[in-house]
Amino acid sequence: MGSTYSSIILHFVFAPKGRDNLLHDSFREELHKYLTGIVQSGTYPCHMLATGSVEDHIHLLISVHPMVAPSKLVQTIKANSSRWINEKKFLRTRFEWQEGFGVFSHSISQKATAIRYVLNQREHHRKKTFKEEYLELLRKHGIEFKEAYVLEFYS
Repeated sequence: MGSTYSSIILHFVFAPKGRDNLLHDSFREELHKYLTGIVQSGTYPCHMLATGSVEDHIHLLISVHPMVAPSKLVQTIKANSSRWINEKKFLRTRFEWQEGFGVFSHSISQKATAIRYVLNQREHHRKKTFKEEYLELLRKHGIEFKEAYVLEFYS
């Protein structure tokens, strides 16, 4: 793709299966570094702009290569990171990510704001639950949804 130029900034949000509080401080920084390695070492490397997480979910802000499908990228991230978490035995139970995910696009003019938002998850969640945050993201991005199905995300 010699003359292809792009600016694709995607904000991914997903949680451990059952939205359990499994993303502990004891391995959070190491997890974020590992996720960055996955993102930046693919066939079509992307660039991790920011990672932020609290115990029950994670946010990744990624500058995506135009040949990378968002669903394939998140599938690769989840498969490799869950295997890594289990191999490292960070938890006493088997770790799995939830099946679904949220992905939201940001323009280059929103990049700095989105980075701050992702990096400040701990502070942000002192005021707002993950459910409130996620529903707000869906509404803000004009995504139609049926709350009954979205609520499966929280069970």
